[in-house]
Amino acid sequence: MTLAAAEPDVLVVGAGFAGLCMAIKLKEAGQDNFVVLEKADRVGGTWRENTYPGCGCDVMSLMYSFSFAPNRKWTRMYARQPEILDYIERVVRDYDLSPHIRFGAEVISYDFDETTDRWRVETRAGSVFHPRIVVAGPGPLHKPSVPAFSGREPFRGTAFHSAEWDYSVDLTGKRVAVVGTGASAVQFVPEVAKTAARVDVFQRTPHWILPKLDRPITAGEKAAFKAVPGLQKAYRHAIYWSHESLIAGFLHPRLMTVLESAARGLLRRQVHDPELRAALTPGYTIGCKRILVSSNFYPALQRENVDLVTSGISEITERGIRTEDGQVHEADVLVYGTGFAVGDRFENEHLVGRRGLTIQRAWRDGMEAYLGVAVTGFPNFFLMMGPNSGGGNQSIVFVIEAQAHYITRCLALMTKRGATRIEVRAGAQREFNRVIHRKLEGTVWNSGGCDSWYLDETGRNRAAWPGSSASYWRRLRTPDDRHFELSSLAERENDTEYRGPGVLTSGDLTVGVEVFLNGHLEPLDGLYHWYGRVAGDGVDAAKQRSRTPLFLTIGDGPEVPAALAERDPWGHYRIAGAGTPPFPLAAVEVEVPVSGAELASAE
Repeated sequence: MTLAAAEPDVLVVGAGFAGLCMAIKLKEAGQDNFVVLEKADRVGGTWRENTYPGCGCDVMSLMYSFSFAPNRKWTRMYARQPEILDYIERVVRDYDLSPHIRFGAEVISYDFDETTDRWRVETRAGSVFHPRIVVAGPGPLHKPSVPAFSGREPFRGTAFHSAEWDYSVDLTGKRVAVVGTGASAVQFVPEVAKTAARVDVFQRTPHWILPKLDRPITAGEKAAFKAVPGLQKAYRHAIYWSHESLIAGFLHPRLMTVLESAARGLLRRQVHDPELRAALTPGYTIGCKRILVSSNFYPALQRENVDLVTSGISEITERGIRTEDGQVHEADVLVYGTGFAVGDRFENEHLVGRRGLTIQRAWRDGMEAYLGVAVTGFPNFFLMMGPNSGGGNQSIVFVIEAQAHYITRCLALMTKRGATRIEVRAGAQREFNRVIHRKLEGTVWNSGGCDSWYLDETGRNRAAWPGSSASYWRRLRTPDDRHFELSSLAERENDTEYRGPGVLTSGDLTVGVEVFLNGHLEPLDGLYHWYGRVAGDGVDAAKQRSRTPLFLTIGDGPEVPAALAERDPWGHYRIAGAGTPPFPLAAVEVEVPVSGAELASAE
C-alpha cells in the first residue's frame, strides 16, 4: 500500500449517496488525497442493499438526485431501485471517483491518535489507514432489524429480511407470511400477492398512506428537459417547495388535518369493507410515524389470496406464526418487512476519540451531535446524517448536499488556521441540543401519539430537525469558528510540560500509567504546582486507597506525593501535586526565584 493510500488527508466511509457526495465535494474543493471505503463490492448503499420486488423511492425522482448532477434518464415520476442504482453508478463514472474507492473494506475500528492528530482506521480485511480527517457516511438504512420473536430457529420454511431478499426462492404457489406493514412492505406485498398462493400480512400498527401520483415521464417532457435550459431545474424547485410547505404541519400538528384528510380519502375510496378500513386506520396524528406513499397496497390487501392479521405475534413455530389469539398461520416462506436499526448506528462500533473516549460512553444518555455532523470528544471526525439532521418531508439527498458543503468548509477553516485538529466545543454542542429538543417538544414526531423510530428508548427525539430543510441548509452554509476548537499539534506539544509513562505507588500497589502534565510556580506559596491527567489499568484501585499515601514516579526522578481527583468525561483521573515536580525542572525551564540578599550580591 502506498503512503498516499495509507495516509490520506480524508477518509470517507460508505459509497452510498452520502459518501459519494462527500467525495465529489472534496474534488471540487481541490482535495484529491482521499479514499472512500466501501464494505460491499459495489456502490449504491441503500439502493444496492434493497432489491426486493417493487422496490422504489417515495420521493419524486426529479428531486431524488444531486442538484449538481441532474438525471435526464428518469423514466417515472417515482423511480424504481434499478434506475436509482444506475444513476449512482453513472455519477461515479462522470466524476471519476473509481480510483478513490476501495471495495470489500468494512471498517471495524476507529482510534484517534493524539500524538499525531490522525485517526487509525482498520478494516476487516486487515488494511490500516491513518487519515487526518474521517467522514462517516454509513447511512441509516443498512442494518436490517428483526424482532426477537420466540421460536424463530425451529421454523422449517425459508425466512429472510426484505433487505436481504432471497431470489433463489420462487414464491409462486407458496404460502407467504409477511411481518410488517412499513415502507418496504407496502411496495413488495402487491408484487408477492400476484404469484403467491396465500399471503398473510401481520400488522402491528397501521400507517397513514397517501396516494402515489406515479406515472411515466413522457417523451415530450424528456425532450423539453433536454432542449429548454433550466426547465428540469424548475420542475425540481416546484417539487422541493411542495414538500417544504408541509413542514408547518410537522411543527404544528393541528395543521396536519389537510394531509390526514387526503389519507382518509384514499382509505375510504380504496377500502369499502368498514371492518378492514377500521383495522387500517391509525390512531395517531399523521406524520408521527413515517408517512407512506402507495396507490396499490390497499387493493392488494383485498385480493382473495391476501389476509390482514392484526392479532399480535406470540411466537414463530415450525409451521408458521402463532398469534396471541391462539391461531397458527401456516407458511412456507417468512418475509420480515420490519425495517432497519436506525437508532444508534455506532452502538456496537469500536470508535475511540480523544483521551480514550468511546462513542458508547459519549452517547450513554443517547445520541447527540452538533448540527448532526460533529461530536465533541471526537476531533477530525464528521458524520453524515447524524443525530437530529433528518426530517419527514424532504429528500435526504438535499440534506446530504448541505452537510457535504459544511464539512468542506470546516476543512477549509482548518487550512486557513494552520490547524491539525478541529473539534466542536462541548458548550456549543450542549446548547445546540438544548435548543433543538425544546423546539421538538410540540412537534408531531414527539406529540403525535405514537411510538416510532424518531424516538429512542427514553422517548427523546434523536432523529428529526425541528424546522424546515431550508433553515437547516442556511445553518450549514458557513461554520461558526466560535463553536470549534482549532489547534495545531505543535502548539499543544509546547503547552504540555510532560507526557509519557510513569508509575503510581500506594502501599504495596504499583501501577504503570500514562501521564499528561503541566505546572507553574505559584508566587503565593513559592511552590511548584503540577497537575494533569493519568490513564492506565489499575488507577481505579489506586483511587480507592484514599487512606494510603499515593506517589508518582517518572523515570529515575523522585517519588513525589500525588493526589487523584475526580474522573474526567473520558474516564481518566485528574492528578495533582505541589512541591518538587515528578519531572525534571530543566525540562520545563522553571526559573527559581532568588532572595534579595543574593540579588544585591550579584549587583
